Amino acid sequence: MDAFERIPRRFAKIKTPDDFVTTQSGIDLMDSICMVLIATGEEFKKIDRETEGKLFANYPQITWRGAIGLRDVLSHGYFQIDPEQLYTICKENIPPLIETMRKMIKDLEDAPRS
Repeated sequence: MDAFERIPRRFAKIKTPDDFVTTQSGIDLMDSICMVLIATGEEFKKIDRETEGKLFANYPQITWRGAIGLRDVLSHGYFQIDPEQLYTICKENIPPLIETMRKMIKDLEDAPRS
């Protein structure tokens, strides 16, 4: 969760999709954000497999297939990353995903132990 929460801080420096590709620092930010998205997608895939899809089903506000699938898109097409898509993901999808992940963690912590 800590690594994922770094994305908004890194993204704050990006004002337009072109900011990802017009400077070396923008490219570095894109690289670091993509690395976190790849790692997170892998973890989502693992959690989904281990819970047989039951955990994510409790949080339908997130398109989990898309979050998991993004890992494959980034991993296998890294040199074809669309800065506009990444910008939209960071701006529109990451904040609600972080909020949902926080809720998931709290719900799991508050759940009765069996």
